[in-house]
This record gives sequence, structure tokens and C-alpha cells, in this order.
Amino acid sequence: MTGAELRELFLRYFEDKGHTRVSSSSLVPVGDPTLLFTNAGMVQFKNVFTGAEKRPYSRAATAQKCLRVSGKHNDLENVGHTARHHTFFEMLGNFSFGDYFKEDAIAFGWEFLTKIVGLPAKRLVVTVFREDDDAARIWQKVAGRSAEEIVRLDEKDNFWSMGDTGPCGPCSEIHIDQGEVLGCGRPDCGPDCDCDRFLELWNLVFMQFDRDASGVMTPLPKPSIDTGLGLERLAAVVQGGHSNWESDLFRPIIGRVEELSGKRCQGNNMEAVAIRVIADHSRAAAFLISDGVLPSNEGRGYVLRRILRRAIRYGKFIGLEEPFLYDTAGVVVRLMSGAYPELETHAALVEKVVKSEEERFLETLARGLVLFEEEAAQVKASGTGVLSGAVAFRLYDTYGFPPDLTRDLAREAGLDVDEPGFESEMAKQRTKAREAWNLMQGEHSAALREVLEEGVTSEFTGYGNIEDSGTIRAIIRAGQKVSKAQSGDAVEVVTDRTPFYGEAGGQVGDHGVISLNGSVMEVEDTQRPFPDLIVHRGRVRSGELRVGDQVSLRVDAGLRRSIMANHSATHVLQWALREVLGDHVKQSGSLVDADKFRFDFTHFSSISQDELRRVEDLVNEKIRENVPVAARVMSIDEARKAGAIALFGEKYGDTVRMVSVGDFSKELCGGTHAERTGDLGLFKIISEGGIAAGVRRIEAVTGKAALAYLRALEDEVRELADRLKGSPGELARKLDRLVEEKKAREKEVEALKAKLTSSRTTDILDSMVEINGVHVLARVLEDISNPKDLREYADRVRDRLESGVALLGARVDGKALLVALVTKDLTNRFHAGQIVKKAAEVLGGSGGGRPDMAQAGGPNVDMLQQALDSVGEIIGTRSGAGAN
Repeated sequence: MTGAELRELFLRYFEDKGHTRVSSSSLVPVGDPTLLFTNAGMVQFKNVFTGAEKRPYSRAATAQKCLRVSGKHNDLENVGHTARHHTFFEMLGNFSFGDYFKEDAIAFGWEFLTKIVGLPAKRLVVTVFREDDDAARIWQKVAGRSAEEIVRLDEKDNFWSMGDTGPCGPCSEIHIDQGEVLGCGRPDCGPDCDCDRFLELWNLVFMQFDRDASGVMTPLPKPSIDTGLGLERLAAVVQGGHSNWESDLFRPIIGRVEELSGKRCQGNNMEAVAIRVIADHSRAAAFLISDGVLPSNEGRGYVLRRILRRAIRYGKFIGLEEPFLYDTAGVVVRLMSGAYPELETHAALVEKVVKSEEERFLETLARGLVLFEEEAAQVKASGTGVLSGAVAFRLYDTYGFPPDLTRDLAREAGLDVDEPGFESEMAKQRTKAREAWNLMQGEHSAALREVLEEGVTSEFTGYGNIEDSGTIRAIIRAGQKVSKAQSGDAVEVVTDRTPFYGEAGGQVGDHGVISLNGSVMEVEDTQRPFPDLIVHRGRVRSGELRVGDQVSLRVDAGLRRSIMANHSATHVLQWALREVLGDHVKQSGSLVDADKFRFDFTHFSSISQDELRRVEDLVNEKIRENVPVAARVMSIDEARKAGAIALFGEKYGDTVRMVSVGDFSKELCGGTHAERTGDLGLFKIISEGGIAAGVRRIEAVTGKAALAYLRALEDEVRELADRLKGSPGELARKLDRLVEEKKAREKEVEALKAKLTSSRTTDILDSMVEINGVHVLARVLEDISNPKDLREYADRVRDRLESGVALLGARVDGKALLVALVTKDLTNRFHAGQIVKKAAEVLGGSGGGRPDMAQAGGPNVDMLQQALDSVGEIIGTRSGAGAN
């Protein structure tokens, strides 16, 4: 059976057992700030397991896209070197939410593997948690195993927990014995051994306890099941391979890499490792991009960039000097789009993003090699023989050099790398990244989770109206649930129904008022931390509000109208961009508020003013047509057939809301919208530019804000016309004349400065001294005002210095600057980088550069003359000792 057939067989088997087939969630977890990527099948069900979310089914089966490249689940460095480690993989899973438990889970797993797939029962080995007598008894009954044949393992291997606290329980694993030929030869070799003989196929997790902060475990009222079966492993075993790479899920990609490179993936040499890494990373890249992740320098985008650059580097190792990864990612799209249609939908985007990143990195790689060569030359000159950890980290962080590449280059240059120093820099970066991630994502209030777990939900009633009544179900003050809130209290209030829109999908939350008999709370923000919970945040201005009160809720009408107009404008804008730039344009983010909106989208080149104007004209044309904006709830399949555009990387349920603008725009959207395009009034783009590789951003305004923006521009034009003593129509001509006059005067100034510098250069050379037969110049330049002037002065000194060494200094903006020069005939004896570095130490700074010219600086301006004096000591010492 093929991998695709096994995937379908699994899902169909569990459908026949009463499970609902649930599509894979995105690799980007929705509403889970604790995870960078989806790394297991249970991630999309986490809130279901905790009771925070209800689903219309109690049994589910999925084929889940997973990525393990961060945190404790990080397989990146092992990829290619082992038979079973991958960044991207598919996890097949069956789940029970308080329905069946151990007996059925074990029976299902055993029947599927032995009867449906046909694996030989005698080669299967099962493990249980050492104290789980119940699971051991069931295995004896289901599989006919003796107690001695069931392997009992400790917590490390057979006990699972969602976190330090919360749901947890023992687990049972099904392994396959691949034979002694893959074993370690130890007599005690078993499922807990690290060798390849016993391959774990399926993990059955029995969620039966709730662990509190003190470690006490209490039985759950409704135990649940969470299982994970690796599709790649199963496919390899079924197809007779001992390595996942031998399965049909990888062979077409590996085959394409072999074609492109002319190399063979055989054995475990570095060429084979490189080919396997490229195959793995091609899969990860294609799926990440199709789920809305784009290369960047932070967060998920940085992980994608690292994966891409790592694959490119391995490509160079096997002789692939031109872009190739977009080609192998295309194989992934063709191979797997049947199961994951988002790959086909975003095929053009995957190709463009990968190819663009390849081209950029090949340029970066060349610049990084220049830096390495400069730093290696300095290390050799210093005699230390060790490339600093800071330099290795800079090569890694700025130029994308994997650590192994830097080690290889250093070894070729006869140098070592300061590994502890590099790890120290990496640790600092990880700390910063964690802090930034936590700050960006924040954490849901524990009190809100408690509210949700009590079954409190909010019904949104604000599509058709902005006023409603509802019952207060919870009040939270300073992170704690309270029964009432008084005047002056800053609180979060949850009601059973509300017309307030909670921030979601890029649209900000509503403002307004909650009131009851003179008691008033001003709502300053509305959030939706969980799908079924809307939270009003604000301050009680008068009286008091209590849990259980029946209150009036009124949204600020003016702000809501502006937000609705701007949100509808994003839909019309996306249509116009696709009309002008092409269908590759996909929304990759937005922020819609009352004043303006921003719209991020995929595009791979700059946009001309003519193109922007055409986009603007198209949007305003649709506004003048005053076509209706309508919303309809339907099945996801019906919406797709209707041609609705889904938000890039978003996860949708079985039922969706489709917003149509006339007959030209259909998008899946849960936001609030204008009734007709005429309500937008006027549309004006106020800025456009790139924000990341392949991503651009437009900021725009509508209605009154657009009119205010145009009037502000008009006022500015009038003021400029007054200052230039002309009419608005004359501004360009008058400014051109002023610019030309300014350029002419700047040329005069530069000519005078050059003449003056030349005269001073001749004078300064008269102050050279001779030390051990070497002409030496050390001088403070008093009239230098910026680093550029100092470099130009140094260039003129070098032009006139036939043979010698010069160290020039200047005071600029409270800092001391240095430039060292060594004529070509003396670079075999003196290194400008070492001279300037030594002098900079006196200034409390650092620097370096080429053998013939180098720059440095430091904060200790008062020590500038002493720094210059050090050159005499350096020349004297090195000349006398014959240093080079």
C-alpha cells in the first residue's frame, strides 16, 4: 500500500468505528500561545480535552500535519542522519472525548495494525506504564500476550502530561521488531533501547488524571483517549523498508534531488545525508508556506528561513549552485495535494517564495564568506588560531551559516571555533526570542479559563444590531473572579449575549457602554480569547454591576460604522489587487480599526505608482456602483464551490460565513461589514511598501478619514506654495530650481574642502617620524566632523604616502575615531587591523579591517592622543622582533 492509501485506510477504519473525520489543522496553532507550531494531533483538540470547548462529536480521527523544530520537540539537527527523524511529518490519530477508554483504544489499535494493515502480530511488541495493571490485563485479553511479554516502562517512556498541571495519564506503545540486523547486539535490547531494532509505531495515551500544582493526581470524571501513529513509519514498514526515506512519501522527492545533482542517496555518507535533508526540508517549506508562514527574521518566519537556508547549504554541498529548492518543493505539492488541497491552492506562491528566498540567500552566502575571510585573516595574524563565538554567531544569525558550515570553513583555514562562546550567544538569542514571543502572544487569564470551564459562553448578536440586553455571567478584576464591580474598578465582564464584536480576524474590538439603572461601565475594548467567549474590558464609571444582573449593551455606533466600512474596503482592495497584480496575491494579515486599516499581502516585486493608482481607481469605481455587501452561513464545501477566498493559513470549521461584495468578491469572514459599498464614501491609499520577503503592506483610509487626509495634503500644498511664493501648479518647477542651486553650491563646497584637505595633507606628511627604518605618522585631525570626512582624508594621505604606517584620529559626536593605514610594501610586516585594534583598546573600544586599511573607535575621547602614541610602540616592537 502507498502512504496515501494507508492514510485513507486509517481514516475510513475509524469512521466505520463511529469517529468523525476531522481535517488537519494548520501548522500554525490557533489560539495557543504556548506553541510555535502544531507538533501533535491533539493540539487542535486541547481545549476540548480541558473542557474549555465543546464539539458536536465525542470521537474523532485525523491525519494531522506536524512540525517539530523548536522547544523540547526539536528534530532539526537529527534530520538526514537517522532513519526516522523529520521536521515535517503526518500523525494519524484517533481521539475519544469522554467516550470510550482503554479497552476500545487498545482493541482498535491492535485490529487496525494486524487485521486491516496486515502486520504480523508476532513482530509487534507492546509497552505499558509500570503501574498500569489495567492496560496490561487488556493487552493480554486483546492480543493474547502473556504478562511476561508485555514490557513495563517508567514515566520517561510511558506517562504523558499536557503540562506541569492539568490532564495526564499513562500511555501504551506499539513497536515493531525490525530484526537483530538493526539492533545494537545487547542482550537486554528492547523497546526502550535507542537502536533501530524496535521502532515505535503507535502511542496510545490514556488521559485519566488531573494533576494539580502540588503534584496530586485526581481521577478525571470523563477519561479520554489521544493516540498518535506516524504515517511515515507505518508506510516504510508496510513497504518493506527499514528507513522512512525508503517509503513512497519520500522517494519521488529524493529522486528529483538525485536527478538535479547527479548524486545518489545511498548509505549514510554526507552526500546521502544532504539529499535526505533537502527532501525533508522541501516538505516542511511547502506546507509552512501553504499555511501562511513566510520567511522573516522573527518567530515562525525565522524558523522557515532557517529551514530553507539549511537545505540550500546542503544543496551546495552536493553541487547545486543555482536555485533548486523551489523545484523539489513543487514535487511535494504534486505528491501531496490530493490529501492537502491547500498545497495546490498555493502552489504558485510556494514556488515564488522559495525561489525568491533561494536567490536572496545565495547573495547573502557570498557576503558571509567575505566576512569569514576577513575575520579568519585577523585571527591568523593574532596567532590565537580560534574564531570567536561572537563571529560564528554573527555568521549564523545574519548570514544564515549553519554551525557545521562555519566549522568546515574554519577547519579548511586551519582554525578552531570557540564553541562555548557560540553556544553562549545562542542562549542569549533564545532568551530574547522567548521573551519576545511571550510578550507578543501574552497569556489568557487563568480566571477566563476557569469561566470557560464552568460552561459560560457568549452569543454574538451584533451582525444585525448594535444594542442588546444580556446577563452578566462573570466579572474579573485584577485577574480574579469577583461577584461585583464598583465605580472606578477596571474589569473584564462576560455576558451570555452581546452585540459587541470581540477582536478577531484583524478587526479590532468594539467600544461602547454596559449599563443598568444608572450604573455604567465604559467598554474600552472587546476581546475574544476563546471561540465561544467574548470579554468586555473597561472601567465602571458609576454605580455597581453584579454577576446575574440583566444589563443593556450599546456599541459606539460611529466607531462601528467606520470599522465596518474599513473592513469591507479590505475585501474590495484584495479583489482590486488581484485584478491588477495577479491571482498570486493572498491576504497575509490585516488590522482594521475606525481610523484606517492596513492590509498585508503576498507579492514579490515593488509596485509602481501607476499600478497603485489603478488599484485605487478600481476600488473607488466599486464604491460609486454602490453594490450590496451580503453575508451567508454555509458549509465549507459549499463556500469553496462558490469560489470563496479563505484567509491565508486560517483554520475553518465545517460551517463558515461567506461575505459577498456584489458579484466580484467572495471571502470567508466573521467580521462586521457595511451594507453597501457606497457606505465607504471614498478610498485613498496613504502608504505602500515591503515588510518582509514576498510580503507588502498597504495602509488606507475611507470615508471621513479619507476626506480629512486629502484636506491635510491640500493644506500642506498651499503652505508650500506660500513659502515658495507661487501657486500650487508652480511647485515642482520652483523646487527643481532650488534643488539645482543647492547641488551647485554643494559642488563648490566639496571642491573647496578638497583643495583645503590637499593642502593640509601635504603639511601633515611633514610631521612623519622614522622608527627602525619605517616612516610613521600619528596625528589628531581637529577639523573632522564625521566618519566620511575622516575616511576621505585617510585616502588622500594614503595616495601621498609612498611607504609607511599612519594612524589618524578624530573626535566626532563625543566619540574617538581611528583609521590605520599600511602601504602595500609593508603589509607583510604590519597589519592595519591589528594596529587599530591595539590603539582602540586605549579608547575602551574595538575595531579591525584589512591588512592595508582598518577603522576603530571608542568612548574615551580624552585618551585619543595616548591611543595614537601606541603606534610607535607597535612599530618599534614588531620591527625589532621581525614580527609579521
